[in-house]
Order: sequence, then structure tokens, then C-alpha cells
Amino acid sequence: MKLFQVLLVVLVLVLNLFMAFPSWAKTPSLVNDVDDFQVGQKVIWLYKARADFDEVHKIPAEVVKLSEKQVQIKIRKNNEFINRWVNPNKLEKFCQDKRKFKDCEENS
Repeated sequence: MKLFQVLLVVLVLVLNLFMAFPSWAKTPSLVNDVDDFQVGQKVIWLYKARADFDEVHKIPAEVVKLSEKQVQIKIRKNNEFINRWVNPNKLEKFCQDKRKFKDCEENS
């Protein structure tokens, strides 16, 4: 009887792992240009104070680190620099001269 209970528990665990396996697969990023960001690049962070606000603040920032899903940026707040991990969907490339950067014309 005890062997039956152990086998049943193992069977349930294996079934759960089997059903969860597709979620382990690497999902493609929602942003195609995540690889376009580089450390040290100047960007604009599209910041919303709250999710239900319509107003979007454009905050100048600099890319510090890159990961698969997020980008760490450095921003100035109260005359100090702080780092924030943000979604790459919330970043725009910062271009001072559109003649030099062809990517800016595509994003504008």
C-alpha cells in the first residue's frame, strides 16, 4: 500500500513537470531591437508615474547593463545618479543629429 502511494506521488510530480515543460522554453522577446542597445548609449526613458496615468515623462538616461528581458539605465534624480531596471519597450534611442543616425529616422 505504501509503495502505491509513493508511485502515485511520483506519477503526479512527473505529470506536473511534463505539463510545465513548454513554459520552460525560451520565449522570444517582445522587442526586436533589444540587441540594438549598447552600454553607454544615451536613451530616453518613457516613464509613467502610475499605470493608470496617461501622462508619459521623457527622462534622459544612459544604458548601464543589458540582460535578456531588461535594461539597466542610469538617471539623474535630485542631483544624484541612480540605476533602474526597465523594460526595453519603454526606451527610445536618443539622437542629437538625425543625419548621422539612420535608426532615428525609423523610430521617429
